[in-house]
Amino acid sequence: MSKAAIGHGILRQLVRSGARAYRKNLHSVEQIQKEKLTALLSAVAASPSGKNQGIRSDWSWEDFSKNLPVTRYANWSENITEQMSSGKDVLIQSPVMRYQPTSGSSSAIKWIPYTKKFLSELDGAISPWLADIYERFPGSRKGVHYWSLSWLPTDMREQVGGHLNDDMKLLSFGKRWVMGHTQAVPESISLAATSDDSMFATLAYLASRQDLSAMSVWSPTFGLGLIERLSEWREPLAEVLKTGQWGARSGAMGDLTAPRNKLAAEMLASWDGAESADFYSSLWPELALISAWDTAAAAPWAQKLQKLLPQAGFQGKGLWATEGVVTIPQGHQHVLAVNSHVYEFEDADSGEIIPPWKLDKGQEV
Repeated sequence: MSKAAIGHGILRQLVRSGARAYRKNLHSVEQIQKEKLTALLSAVAASPSGKNQGIRSDWSWEDFSKNLPVTRYANWSENITEQMSSGKDVLIQSPVMRYQPTSGSSSAIKWIPYTKKFLSELDGAISPWLADIYERFPGSRKGVHYWSLSWLPTDMREQVGGHLNDDMKLLSFGKRWVMGHTQAVPESISLAATSDDSMFATLAYLASRQDLSAMSVWSPTFGLGLIERLSEWREPLAEVLKTGQWGARSGAMGDLTAPRNKLAAEMLASWDGAESADFYSSLWPELALISAWDTAAAAPWAQKLQKLLPQAGFQGKGLWATEGVVTIPQGHQHVLAVNSHVYEFEDADSGEIIPPWKLDKGQEV
């Protein structure tokens, strides 16, 4: 049995208890959410920010909704900047493990504090998600996985320092240690000199692994971009896989070791670069799962990615963002990650703020 298969076997056992707890709690949404709010308020009330806002640990859900307005990142940016510079826990009594950079339509770069408490909340969503993957896509238990490393644009890297966008770091330490033995691409590719170098290194590692069994990306356009660059760079990639050397990119790769695979090198060298489901199936014959967004604007790109990689099953991701997780895949549905954060929803028509247990089927929020 391969190291990857052993790692998946251990991880599968580790996530089972979390998956069972999650499924049980789906029947007690109001109780679980109120318990999580009490724990959250206790941690926030003890912080400088919580004291300034008059937050109390004994607030009910109704008190919480009444006393705290809906906010945006701009309402928190000053405290976050202070926290980053001072190293003190300004916002909540939980140590910050790192800051995740992100940006959106309404602001420039945002720094999301990933506290120890917040990471445990994300881990509470990942356990049932992984359990669902192993149950529905048994082929994913065998080979190596690619969990996307969403490196930043070149001009932002000096700002970021060691705060890498590594999906593996969403896991608890134990799960991360085990999962590290199942990965096709090392996290150090994020430290390559430019985003192009990170992409090139990613493709070199992926092309070298014919035992790739799962590929988890966020936007399907990112997956399509990988395939497009695989064609564009097929000749230099073939040379890297043939020689085990980075060649012209050596200076940009630092201490990153180049992969080597003569069979994959020959396949890339003889490929004409045209999009071909047959070629991708021969390069990654064990690919059992593609996980990506597949709703709204992502739908047509997800369908194209599925057609190019027909050997793999496809799982639509739930609603995840750098700021947190809302829904996760369970069977053929996307279900509220009730074990993770405290949730409120805004009715799309009335603007009313609603707790999750009062949502109606078909309601737009």
